Amino acid sequence: MSGATRRHRHVLVFADSLSFHGPDAPHPPSDPRLYPNVMAATMSSSLGVDVSADLVARLGWTARDAWWALTKDPRVWGELVPRADAIVLGVGQMDHLPAALPTYLRDGIPYVRPGSLRRRVRTAYTTATPWVIRATGGRLRQLPQAATDHYLARIVEGIHHYRPGIPVVLLGPSPHSASAYPSHRQHAPAVLAARRWATEHDAGFVDLDPIVVPSLSAGTGNPDGIHWSWDVHATIGDALATELSLLPLT
Repeated sequence: MSGATRRHRHVLVFADSLSFHGPDAPHPPSDPRLYPNVMAATMSSSLGVDVSADLVARLGWTARDAWWALTKDPRVWGELVPRADAIVLGVGQMDHLPAALPTYLRDGIPYVRPGSLRRRVRTAYTTATPWVIRATGGRLRQLPQAATDHYLARIVEGIHHYRPGIPVVLLGPSPHSASAYPSHRQHAPAVLAARRWATEHDAGFVDLDPIVVPSLSAGTGNPDGIHWSWDVHATIGDALATELSLLPLT
């Protein structure tokens, strides 16, 4: 089919703040420097047809949050899924970070009342987290690996129910140097698990370690040690476009 007769293409991206946060601050999802938009621009050039990235993301999202977005947000299941030609799973990054508390307790902090008590609880949590992680050796993840695998699979199964055969690419867990999460115990096992999940579910895979580690070593990323430089965004966007080019778009 020639480029002139193809319809506009859409890639649905489920992600966390890595998808909209740069080396300085959060940016509007339309910023062309962010990896979903770099991916779309690269694909547009290679396919000769307009490609857009439909981003569904929020700060701190895990694979479980992405599943909830898919099943609870009518714009996602009612508009974005039906028009998607491919899926990028950019969640799983937060999942493997070390935790000081089970996620349900951390997520309950915004519900603490009154506001003065909530602020004290949040400050205490933020202050204590690195100490607790060091003391426990980073044994506790934000979301257990089995749960991450489960929710990623449910996302794909749910989308394939309506869009059979739609291609999927998974971003591997991103390395970090964040003082707020002073443990790397879970990273290597999480990367291996992500590779295994991608193989088992016939998904493409982009390994972030060789892309992100040089930036961490050079100190070119965000000072928080988590979010990426613009060069990293560009490289990841191009890597996703390359991976998607190996899969037939629906």
